[in-house]
Amino acid sequence: MILGFAAYQQQLKLLAELLDCGWALIQEHDFPDGEVKLTLPAKVPAHAAIYYTLDRPNKKLIELLLAADTARELGANRLTLIAPYLCYMRQDKAFQPGESISQRSIGRFLGNLFDKLITVDPHLHRIQQLEEVVPDTEVITLSAAPVMAEFLRISGITPLLLGPDAESLQWVAAIAEPLGLEYAVCSKIRSGDQNVSIRLPVVDFTARHVVLVDDVVSSGETLAVAASLCLQQGAERADVLVTHPLFARQAMEHILQAGVTAIWSTDSINHQTNTLSLTHLLSKHLEF
Repeated sequence: MILGFAAYQQQLKLLAELLDCGWALIQEHDFPDGEVKLTLPAKVPAHAAIYYTLDRPNKKLIELLLAADTARELGANRLTLIAPYLCYMRQDKAFQPGESISQRSIGRFLGNLFDKLITVDPHLHRIQQLEEVVPDTEVITLSAAPVMAEFLRISGITPLLLGPDAESLQWVAAIAEPLGLEYAVCSKIRSGDQNVSIRLPVVDFTARHVVLVDDVVSSGETLAVAASLCLQQGAERADVLVTHPLFARQAMEHILQAGVTAIWSTDSINHQTNTLSLTHLLSKHLEF
């Protein structure tokens, strides 16, 4: 059985259909003081999964604590968390004495609740594997690269794929190489949450269709700057392809104002730009 919340009922239902298993919604009730009450099915099978993507995470983490604990009380002895987007992974270093390294704290928290964790393109810049921060838990880290490559293949376009920084090279290559597409990456220097300096690679952008590829869009500053630079260098069109569409504040408008024509995202987080489904990818790594 897969349990989930109403906001992601569409993904939950499709995933259950692909796996030919049962599914049920977890009912939520918010009290005036900010507390929440959850109601699960009266009986939960021994092996159950909870689908919950962890954008805007603080309330969701409390709900996961309550849901996992209640599921075990109702019969589950093996719990899997399906979290297409995994929160707090970018907070992976203490820059000042006393700062929390939230990546580690959230990893331990989830590891204590679940026996297995499935996620997609977690933001791991200072560690090699997610297992380093999620202890004593089976971890499956998936890449959206095959889904993105298939989307581009079906679309019939042959763009230049451009990654935001050197760390994205391997990921961008995994999308481009099966399709025989040209690809490159930018150089990026970030100062603060929204100030980004971008240097384009040495590529002829004249009359090119450029697709900027990223794992997470939050402020949108990196993509906006990169798109603007590409167009200034003669690119005919700039689009964006992203795994996790966080789009904080006015990020989407900021990117479009920079000259981007289309934004395509996966459904890891519900957003109006959702174009690619991760459900089939996730289903290949679940069994009951």
